[in-house]
Amino acid sequence: MEKNLVLIVLLAPFIGFLGNVFFGKKAGKGFAGALGTVAVAISFAFSVYFFLQVNQTGKPIAVTLFDWISVSNFKLDIGIVLDQLSLLWLLFVTGIGSLIHLYSISYMHEDENMHKFFSYLNLFVFFMITLVVGSNILIMFIGWEGVGLCSYLLIGFWYKNQEYNDAAKKAFIMNRIGDLGFLIGIFILGSMFSTLDYAQLKAAITAGNVDTAKLTVAALCLFIGAMGKSAQLPLYTWLPDAMAGPTPVSALIHAATMVTAGIFMITRLNFIFDLTPLVQNIIAIVGAVTALVAASIGLFQNDIKKVLAYSTVSQLGLMFLALGLGAYNVAVFHVITHAFFKACLFLGSGSVIHAMHHEQDMRRMGGLRKIMPITFATMMIATLAISGIPPFSGFFSKDEILLTAFHANIPLWIIASLASIMTAFYMFRLMYLTFYRDFRGTEEQKHHLHESPSLMTLPLIVLAILSLVGGVISLPFGGSWLNHYLAPLFSGSHAEHHLGTTEYILMAVAVAGGLIGIGMAYAKFLKGGAVPKEDHEMTGLAKTIYHKYYVDEGYMALIVKPINGLARFFRDTLEPALSQLVFSLGSLANGLGNLGARVQNGSIGLYLFAFVIGFSVLFIYLFLA
Repeated sequence: MEKNLVLIVLLAPFIGFLGNVFFGKKAGKGFAGALGTVAVAISFAFSVYFFLQVNQTGKPIAVTLFDWISVSNFKLDIGIVLDQLSLLWLLFVTGIGSLIHLYSISYMHEDENMHKFFSYLNLFVFFMITLVVGSNILIMFIGWEGVGLCSYLLIGFWYKNQEYNDAAKKAFIMNRIGDLGFLIGIFILGSMFSTLDYAQLKAAITAGNVDTAKLTVAALCLFIGAMGKSAQLPLYTWLPDAMAGPTPVSALIHAATMVTAGIFMITRLNFIFDLTPLVQNIIAIVGAVTALVAASIGLFQNDIKKVLAYSTVSQLGLMFLALGLGAYNVAVFHVITHAFFKACLFLGSGSVIHAMHHEQDMRRMGGLRKIMPITFATMMIATLAISGIPPFSGFFSKDEILLTAFHANIPLWIIASLASIMTAFYMFRLMYLTFYRDFRGTEEQKHHLHESPSLMTLPLIVLAILSLVGGVISLPFGGSWLNHYLAPLFSGSHAEHHLGTTEYILMAVAVAGGLIGIGMAYAKFLKGGAVPKEDHEMTGLAKTIYHKYYVDEGYMALIVKPINGLARFFRDTLEPALSQLVFSLGSLANGLGNLGARVQNGSIGLYLFAFVIGFSVLFIYLFLA
């Protein structure tokens, strides 16, 4: 019975995918949306059931489905593990995923391929569940590649626009770079321990006698995979371009699924990273630098979705900072709160874009606060959360990261604090430009402005409530339910901070930094009424940051163009030369064949003469030998 219920969690979205593939177009848009939403909601309901069970008993649920690989002493099963970590991920993957599906029913109702959209969404959730619940790294890798495929399909969903196709290909290729590192790490672990099962790996590593040099290389390769999937420097440029997909896709990728996969992988394999302090230092530094660089780029973006995209990259950097410092439970805490407020922000931006008839430039918005009160209120709550203002959820999780960084590495704390101040500034810049002062769009847009329908605003309200109260799962006053819940997973679990004078000062500094960022945005964009310059009017440092430090252009010059040049050399020079060589050999064979054909002229006398000559040569050779 339990095995069947576990399979429902995994397979319900896949059944929804199949239903929409085979019947969605004929059954109509209402059927497609309802089937896709219900499929994920069923998975969420059973995830809640298993979560309550494990929370009460403290015992993970393990199900072995069948033997998979058995080669020499290497054995691997297809199994499912529902433990504390996988169940937490399941709750927000399926829970927030259900809300995004519900939102999409209204958002995508005019699209002719709505059934295809919901089938892709369901498949996305299925692969993410596969990634999370697998009992070994190879099953995780199947889910890992599956979400990469689905991101390609969904980012390029509006495939008639070539820019969207390019963005989809960019995401797919850049993730393949990271995935190669992940695969190499898997091979190294498999060769070292003859298993990829989590429990067996942990037992083998904690038993001792481990080649730390090999383990360090494996951990570094695994981190490269996480860098690609979770958009860390230098493999981060695909994520902002992923905004080409419909807004619900952006919410699903950024909040609930794909980009959290790297965090999940490192947290799941914490027993490996604990033994490789060099790699942990690299993770912390890369995370901190990514947080700062992405936050600085967000300061000057004018596309509402790209501001949120760079905020995602920045927040992921803070999570990696926590992972690098060994504070896995803190990173998980921020993953959860970030899922709440980032899903709310993306769906809120989709509500704005829906009202603005697909206009995404904030310079063309303004004055939407009274026209769209629910969208405004929910986005304001989520913005206060991401800005780290108490008592919103983001304050508690981000403050934990900053406290951990301060006690471990003050320079990294300074970098993270600067990124947090920038976050508060650019997020309130977004709010002020979008919702305050006068409307700056066209008269036609102004005439059609309206609040979004209830199917879109209901998920926003739920997510806003979670953004407000989500911090209660890990309060800093000795009442961290989350730390207690995750304790069995971590051998050296990150200790809760004792709140002394230093900690209260650091909290005050963090809040003050957020208020400073908000105040600067208020002074410039609300009180001062500033509107960002048009693209062609930008100069100096602002232009450089607006163009993302020209990193894409650098990749194009240093990597893409040389590879294209090499490919053209192969196509225009080497391939014709090789073809000519092959054709020359063929011509030679044809020539020899033609000469032989002349001999085959039907003359019996010639044939007898050739026979005598051949026989004589053979006889002489044998005689002399």
